[in-house]
Amino acid sequence: MPQPTLAALAEDLASGRTTARALAEACLDRIADPDGEGPRAFVSVNREGALKAAQAQDDLRQAGAAPSPFAGIPISVKDLFDVAGEVTAAGSKVLKDNAPATADAPAIARLRRAGFVLLGRNTMTEFAYSGLGMNPHYGHPRAPFERAEGGRVSGGSSSGGAVAVADGMAHAALGTDTGGSCRIPAAFCGITGYKPTASRVPREGAFPLSTTLDSIGPIARSVACCAALDAILAGVEPAPLAVRPVKGLRLLVPTTVALDGLDPEVAKAFEAAVEALARAGAHIVSAPFPEFGEVATINAKGGFSAAESYAVHRRLLAEKADAYDPRVAGRIKRGAEQSAADYVELVAARRALVARAAARLAGFDALVMPTVAILPPKIADLATDDDAYGRANLLALRNPTLINMIDGCAISLPLPGAPVGLMLAGAPGTDQSLFAVAAGVEAALAD
Repeated sequence: MPQPTLAALAEDLASGRTTARALAEACLDRIADPDGEGPRAFVSVNREGALKAAQAQDDLRQAGAAPSPFAGIPISVKDLFDVAGEVTAAGSKVLKDNAPATADAPAIARLRRAGFVLLGRNTMTEFAYSGLGMNPHYGHPRAPFERAEGGRVSGGSSSGGAVAVADGMAHAALGTDTGGSCRIPAAFCGITGYKPTASRVPREGAFPLSTTLDSIGPIARSVACCAALDAILAGVEPAPLAVRPVKGLRLLVPTTVALDGLDPEVAKAFEAAVEALARAGAHIVSAPFPEFGEVATINAKGGFSAAESYAVHRRLLAEKADAYDPRVAGRIKRGAEQSAADYVELVAARRALVARAAARLAGFDALVMPTVAILPPKIADLATDDDAYGRANLLALRNPTLINMIDGCAISLPLPGAPVGLMLAGAPGTDQSLFAVAAGVEAALAD
């Protein structure tokens, strides 16, 4: 039976068919299930605080004062957000002894004001620096796909959040996306993930990976769920989701980079989705996207993530290098290879890339491409093989990173069968129109 959407839960709460406390208790019970993924998907759970908050929302609803239709719905948050009274560890042991945050991050505060109930903090790749979601300190959350056969990665870096939503341990999760960290886990876990235009949601109070590329977005179960959460996070009034009919849409399939080296299952699912959209009346244009061909060269020295994370971590690395995940520390240290001149050139190259990509997209309603080139790899194959890990990480990040580099917005929709995501993307600032297109595509693919 499919997990409920936020709209369905809101209807159940409004009608009295359920309560916030009942929803919270059900999620907490799933988290605590010794046979479930809770111990790997969460680094901490605030059971007492969640039940208290849920009861408060029930009381407000009873008094006719619910702050939003979603008041009382339980969600989880990535371990890199400031939550008042909690330590922001960012998936690491390095920061575990820091003082607790004194205030909520703006994104957290906005969710609380809407009445969402925070259950706990989700496991993530240490310092958000990988697309696979493995964490040697807190465990490797396992994707639902072939879990009984040993376990596959759930995608990073917002790994625990995606597993929590897929398994019903939370009804949505707050993540971040620097090179795919909301979309990759969504694709690997068969759900929906959104990366907004980076400037759309305030990033204060979120431990940074790249101050240039970081964005804050939701992981949920439908386009409408993500649109509602995005509006709250962006500080705008949620409105009924407009749906663009697929008939007449102009969709661009980029033949540069994005379709290279796809797993056969990914290629088959993507081709079937594109054919379905064409039958529904979309105008599909397959064409080169030269800007995507420049990204690897621009990032040859590690790009923004290496330079900007090194600026944050260089003193910590000098003091506590042994406490880091070696795979993460190695990527951060690449930032030391960039000079100030390299970084200035990087900024200029990306600015030009963003402008040219936006111009190329002007005649289309969205880009369409596979979210990730590969199926989720087996954890056992990557645990001790650094070369295999590196190859898988690059392939997981490749397509989503293309959109971060052009400052775009993007959503990953699940396709039937093996865990393959269909990514729709737009130019900077086109978030609302992209949601409308994605809602139409979602409906067309469900027919």
